[in-house]
Amino acid sequence: MSQNPETYSEPLPPGDERISVDVGPRGSLEMLSQLEVDALRRLGHGSAHELFRRCALAVLNSGTTQDDAAAIFDRYHDFEVEVLQRTRGVKLRIRNAPAGAFVDGRMIEGIKEHLFAVLRDVVYIATEINDGTVFDLDNSAGITNAVFHVLRNAGVLTLTGHANLVVCWGGHSIFRDEYDYSKQVGYVLGLRGLDICTGCGPGAMKGPMKGAAVGHAKQRNRHGRYVGVSEPGIIAAEPPNPMVNRLVILPDIEKRLESFVRLAHAIVIFPGGVGTVEEILYLLGLLLHPDNADQQLPVILTGPSGSEDWFAAVDDLLVTALGEDVRALYEIHVDDPWAVSKAVARGVKNVHRSRVQQGDAFYFNWLLRVPYAYQQPFHPTHERMAALRLTADAPRHELVADLRRAFSGIVAGNVKEEGIRHVREHGPWELRADPALLAPLDTLLESFVVNGRMKLNGRDYEPCYRLVR
Repeated sequence: MSQNPETYSEPLPPGDERISVDVGPRGSLEMLSQLEVDALRRLGHGSAHELFRRCALAVLNSGTTQDDAAAIFDRYHDFEVEVLQRTRGVKLRIRNAPAGAFVDGRMIEGIKEHLFAVLRDVVYIATEINDGTVFDLDNSAGITNAVFHVLRNAGVLTLTGHANLVVCWGGHSIFRDEYDYSKQVGYVLGLRGLDICTGCGPGAMKGPMKGAAVGHAKQRNRHGRYVGVSEPGIIAAEPPNPMVNRLVILPDIEKRLESFVRLAHAIVIFPGGVGTVEEILYLLGLLLHPDNADQQLPVILTGPSGSEDWFAAVDDLLVTALGEDVRALYEIHVDDPWAVSKAVARGVKNVHRSRVQQGDAFYFNWLLRVPYAYQQPFHPTHERMAALRLTADAPRHELVADLRRAFSGIVAGNVKEEGIRHVREHGPWELRADPALLAPLDTLLESFVVNGRMKLNGRDYEPCYRLVR
């Protein structure tokens, strides 16, 4: 297998050139009232401004081969962005931005569109979700309502009248044949008129979108949607790829995961690392909940020939932790894009039929039960990681929730700035697991290390975690 495809796919300008420029809106925020402009101006100070500055840098750094958020922010410590008030709206004054976001001194249009999408979402979250009085984030229904409004404000929800959005998960650090295979799957999905939603980054998040774009073009479908769903903690390590034409930023990983499952009419999962397993655990935990017994949501795990060991290791952990019946919730197809597309097509028809019968919306799965424990943000620290209860005799709903948090913590220690700095200052996280879980957990994580699935520079990877009994 060859190196990660994103390492060589988008050549960047030589050296470390920086560019400063003023830019106007593109794709979002073109028409604003003076009250809205004032709200944007208030973003110029405090935590919301710093959040926007970091997300903006991540977008402008698209195409990089660096997935260490702390290193990116250190390298561009002098980057700054300021909201300028104009009678007709706003502009952004950008200083010391990465040159790869520009051609002949002009910002690339797709990157500009993503930049203003980030501004739109950061402002909406700061002014309406976090500081407003409409959304009660202390209960499950309130959190779901907030997720819905962020998606609606971003223009992600559409009244299509049918089910056709396929969520694709998979690693940002993958092999070339896995990337090519994800494009093949995206292509046959595109031929069937299906749209794609991913975590918006490189690797298996980019491949299905590129393939679907070709399938849409062959069918003369000019309205294909390529939805990217991100959150501030991960966007620096996985900046939006150029295929994304609908970008939305959620406040945290838990709301991002809820967005995926409420948007999805089918989920296709490619080989990946700890982030992909986190997503799988979150999804299967929901589908195993008794209140979701009537949910129709096809889940297909797939990859090229040679990925059988990845599926076997994941399957072993899932069965050990959750029981044999978990296998009824997903299909595995190896090296067969057409079988994947047929399984998705069958599943999507069942979803459509179910939504009609139950009176649920096509654009947002309101009837899916997401417990409050799944919605509470988990901020990993050494104490919280060590306190996770990874024991096979724990109640299944508690075990799957803590397993998800364990993988989320490893993601943070690998690529998120705060997690990286925690590990550098205090050493690796300690995860305590009983012998029944320790063996499959250790086997899976070690295979990710050996195969370079933890980071883009995976073979130089120093684990951010330690497994103990």
